[in-house]
Amino acid sequence: PQSDGKPAVQGGVDAAWDTGWSAGTWVSSVDNDTDNGIEGDFYGGWGGATDDFNYFIGGTYYTYTNNWDEDYAEINLRGGWKFLSADVAFGEYDSEPTQDYTYAALKAEYNGWYAKVGNFSNDFDGTYYEAGYSNKLSVQDTYLFDYSIYYVYSDSDLVGDADNNLVLGVVRKFNVFSNQ
Repeated sequence: PQSDGKPAVQGGVDAAWDTGWSAGTWVSSVDNDTDNGIEGDFYGGWGGATDDFNYFIGGTYYTYTNNWDEDYAEINLRGGWKFLSADVAFGEYDSEPTQDYTYAALKAEYNGWYAKVGNFSNDFDGTYYEAGYSNKLSVQDTYLFDYSIYYVYSDSDLVGDADNNLVLGVVRKFNVFSNQ
């Protein structure tokens, strides 16, 4: 909805350390019938894994140029076991009056395929369903890029009218401070 179905230019930079700490930013162009600008997300946190379990605690701050949306911050929690993971976020919009939300999602993954259901509650309500596939493309042991394709259905409570989206993604990852 942010770009009314038109393509968007997106990019990000992430850093992760062996201690479990991570930080990053993600930006996207926004162009719709009434506004245009840039969304910028800044995030960080700490996590790790023990045997079949993984965990993460962090925070995200979302900001927008041209004031086309309200800035907001959230606390992020994630836990996983083998192929299942659960995410919970508690957020607050910088609006008058302040609007709070809770986000919860459950995801199952297997050999690149995944399915997820997410729900918003409190001042924002609605549910979405997502299913897709992602993998790495390599040629003769040379990594080229990651790719993904996924389908998202959002119910009418979440976006006003039921919404269907097919998303194609290509991501190129590289290590700046490593020979890997």
